Amino acid sequence: MSTGLPAVTVVGSINLDIIATTDRLPTAGETIGGGVLQQQPGGKGANQAVAAARLGGSARMIGAVGNDAQGRLMLEALSSAGVDTADVAVLDGDATGTALIVVDRDGENQIVVCPGANSAFSLEGVEFQPDETVLCQLEVGLDVVLEAARKSSRFFVLNAAPAMDLPAELLERCDLVIVNETEYELIPALVNAKLIAVTYGKDGSAMFERGRKVAEAPAAAVKVANTIGAGDAFCAALVLALRSGLDYTRALAVANAVGADAVGDPSSQPALALLQDYVALTTNAADAGQRIVLSE
Repeated sequence: MSTGLPAVTVVGSINLDIIATTDRLPTAGETIGGGVLQQQPGGKGANQAVAAARLGGSARMIGAVGNDAQGRLMLEALSSAGVDTADVAVLDGDATGTALIVVDRDGENQIVVCPGANSAFSLEGVEFQPDETVLCQLEVGLDVVLEAARKSSRFFVLNAAPAMDLPAELLERCDLVIVNETEYELIPALVNAKLIAVTYGKDGSAMFERGRKVAEAPAAAVKVANTIGAGDAFCAALVLALRSGLDYTRALAVANAVGADAVGDPSSQPALALLQDYVALTTNAADAGQRIVLSE
């Protein structure tokens, strides 16, 4: 249920995550036994839409699934989290996207994505309202992301993951780009971005304007269970925090706290509190001059 936070429309991927949890990640050509297998909803787009909804935002998902059992499961998961799925296409000729994931005991992972329907949908007939913030990633076709940027008239956000070269037109249209430190290094053009948020894992996050650091916030301390959905939760929280009027430093702190909660949850679409609770948590910690520590 929305709590008066900005409306966020996510254009992106919807995947079934097939996850094998092992003591350690295999090396090339190696077989490791004793894994534990599970399946759950995922995809960077779906993860971000679910996180936005669970944080209390009004979330709409634009993407595609196959006309199969996995697609129906993904739609049900989105709807049950409070995400509007009216503009999710169900495609007859393509399977629902699938991610094959291996996670070790420290939460590190290896991922192979089979895009399926994610690479076959378009934005034909889709419109964005003037008050909608649009959030994209790069697990769908770059042409779809460019079209979303052109159609969006308000705040446009790109989570530039996975890393790839970005057209100048797209980069200039972005009001905010969100990446991790590796992606920041792999996309040199980002140094010219109008506004970019970079995450550094246990070292927190920072905001840059045209390459100049303008804000930073430390990470929240928490025991790691799974890192798969943490970056997506961070993205959703940062967008909602900024669009709600928080300054860069406060918005980063709130997003770090949300990301920490996500890291402590084994799900790709973790349970989250409302954004206002993280705002209160970080405000109290800042007032007391303390490092944020979430329950382990």
